[in-house]
Amino acid sequence: MTTPQPGLPMTVPAPGLPARVRIHEVGARDGLQNEKATVPTEVKAEFVRRLADAGLGTVEATSFVHPKWVPQLADAEQLFPLISGLPVDLPVLVPNERGLDRALALGARRVAVFASATESFARANLNRTVDEALAMFAPVVERARAEGVHVRGYLSMCFGDPWEGAVPVPQVVRVCRALLDMGCDELSLGDTIGVATPGHVLALLSALGEAGVPVSALGVHFHDTYGQALANTLAALQYGVTTVDASAGGLGGCPYAKSATGNLATEDLVWMLQGLGIETGVDLGRLTATSVWMAGQLGRPSPSRTVKALSHKEP
Repeated sequence: MTTPQPGLPMTVPAPGLPARVRIHEVGARDGLQNEKATVPTEVKAEFVRRLADAGLGTVEATSFVHPKWVPQLADAEQLFPLISGLPVDLPVLVPNERGLDRALALGARRVAVFASATESFARANLNRTVDEALAMFAPVVERARAEGVHVRGYLSMCFGDPWEGAVPVPQVVRVCRALLDMGCDELSLGDTIGVATPGHVLALLSALGEAGVPVSALGVHFHDTYGQALANTLAALQYGVTTVDASAGGLGGCPYAKSATGNLATEDLVWMLQGLGIETGVDLGRLTATSVWMAGQLGRPSPSRTVKALSHKEP
């Protein structure tokens, strides 16, 4: 079956949590960019359509990077027109001004830049230092804002780096502040290799607050490498964060950080939020069916525990 059993999960609200959470669905971009086999453009488009039909209001669509670096997303120009009429927000990644040109030419109204909190990852991902990358993004953000386009700033390696180890909180705060100061509308704090724990999450959020970064401008992006993604998400919600990144079926990793495993599964997140009485607008049954369908397209089962539980067939 692909619908929860009646009455489950039982709704038991907890104090101090938001009434509603906006899920920033990244499965179609972050989830598919690391696939070894090429996913056909029409399959990607159908995936986005089904995610929108499941009630997800923000579905990250693709990335306008050079095909050499992320060949799985080389069809951005072909994909975006197939989905641009959907009644949902469709953010796209733009690494530089050329990427922004391509996105704007197709009518994209929400874009994202992708920065790093560490020098090692900035070198691996962008072949630049942290400050050189910020300098590259500044005109992108300025032009996008001038066009009335919403800009998200992704920040990778906020909690740990595979080359540098633990990342000092002030180092992360500095780059967050720089992204906001250049004009980003929101920031997504990435635990790229999944090493964060709840206390660390609260320490970073508190430090950002002290630096004048409003919690309303923050989203969180946790990977489940050590099984901590939901615990970290709950800590962020307790602090007041209301935007959470997740990937349908738990798809995704990071092509430049080999220790990065899957993103937080959207179904696992929705199950927890439903149990807490937090609104998401997502139909869990439809979402699960979508991930089962996509797993079939990819030829392997979904790693999401909720997908496995809800799609299990009794003998």
